[in-house]
Amino acid sequence: MSGIAMPKPSEKLLRNKMKIVQDLQQIIPGEGVISEEVELRPYETDALTAYRQVPLAVVLPETVDQVSRVLKYCYDNDVKVVPRGAGTSLSGGALPLADGILMSMMKFNQVLDIDFENRAVVVQPGVTNLGITHAVQHEGFYYAPDPSSQIACSIGGNIAENSGGVHSLKYGLTTNNVLGLEMVLMTGEIIRLGGKHLDSEGYDFLALMTGSEGLLGVVTEVTVRILQKPETARAALIGFPTSEEAGQCVAEIIGEGIIPGGMELMDKLAIDAAEDFVHAGYPLDVEALMIVELDGPEAEVDYLLDRVSAIATANNSTYLRVSQSEEERNTFWAGRKAAFPAVGRISPDYLCMDGTIPRKALPEVLRRMQDLSVKHGLRCANVFHAGDGNLHPLILYDANKPGELEAAEAFGADILRLCVEVGGVLTGEHGVGIEKRDLMPEMFTEDDLKQQQRVKCAFDEKQLLNPGKVFPVLHRCAELGRMHVHKGQLPFPDIPRF
Repeated sequence: MSGIAMPKPSEKLLRNKMKIVQDLQQIIPGEGVISEEVELRPYETDALTAYRQVPLAVVLPETVDQVSRVLKYCYDNDVKVVPRGAGTSLSGGALPLADGILMSMMKFNQVLDIDFENRAVVVQPGVTNLGITHAVQHEGFYYAPDPSSQIACSIGGNIAENSGGVHSLKYGLTTNNVLGLEMVLMTGEIIRLGGKHLDSEGYDFLALMTGSEGLLGVVTEVTVRILQKPETARAALIGFPTSEEAGQCVAEIIGEGIIPGGMELMDKLAIDAAEDFVHAGYPLDVEALMIVELDGPEAEVDYLLDRVSAIATANNSTYLRVSQSEEERNTFWAGRKAAFPAVGRISPDYLCMDGTIPRKALPEVLRRMQDLSVKHGLRCANVFHAGDGNLHPLILYDANKPGELEAAEAFGADILRLCVEVGGVLTGEHGVGIEKRDLMPEMFTEDDLKQQQRVKCAFDEKQLLNPGKVFPVLHRCAELGRMHVHKGQLPFPDIPRF
């Protein structure tokens, strides 16, 4: 598994597999428990496919009661649990454990309530992101967050990673569009947070859960906000001779107080791959391509398009094309949303990174990433949620060539360190998982990380939910607060640190 290590499996749990499976079959009868290795293989990885681990067993609950009873059993018997949605995580957040149960929530796939009056929809966590929009679009509504994997990713997984998408700049990430949750704690206790009402009293546990990466509880129901479709939406394709000029254009558009519905950026390698895959009509004689979408009343959209065009011209744009129909607008976006699979056609493997930087640093970061590409000897296709500074560099490599995976990992680590160096953060929407876990000290002090882990301990004192993710050093909950590093000497050397 390359340089990323997971907690050492418990020999006791491995020996007791048969009994654990039998006990779980009493809770979820029929085909709800999977234990044969050949049947476990589809669950051995998520979308970070460089890392694989067959779980001890997989459970497929269909009711909240089953989720509660499974977690209570695992709590009582010290069995680890990894919650899983559609498995589209790009950070290894759903990577199983050899001595743990993988809890797939994909049988929770029903839309439970559509309330147009309150502009809210209640769904189970296995409903796909795009499925919510499909359920309400006949009345002119939609669900705003739209990750590129929206056709497949589940809303429960979106909660875990605080997913975004191309329209997050104006309409926010998952956390800005979730109103309520039902969740089950590791002890089996069922709790509710928020609801259709505008705000909740007390601490904002709803925001705490959104982006918690399956470390605090298992979500069994979600209430989301839906929005009315804008009167008009038009997109502009704008080409530039350099990525730096495109990056400067992004900064100036936002600096002028214009907040597009979406603003994306692709470099030449990504442009060529997407055009060859989707045939969206992208220009192939530019080094950088920006998609800017304006939405709202028609007069406002026309006015803002003129302003954006003027800013682009001032930044040496060489290509400008504005969508003239809804079909053409969707075609522009189809190329961008297919960028990841498109790049998969030009390279045997790639790592999709996820970091966020201040917008003003975009030209510098683009320039320095080119230097890193030369340093590590690997190509990099760049795709950005440019408006909010969320970068998705795709590092191309061939896992069959010795040393290339390690070089790709080192390249990715350097990119994330660069993000932190210029005032950004390690992740924007993919989460930490295992991919960025060992880089957390680049951004947080030991005290910061211990404080975060105290929150984990408050919800999961035995640390059975998704262990091995997010935190690079595993502290026992009872010892948190007494840990002190003196002159680089770490006490409690027996505690696993992976």
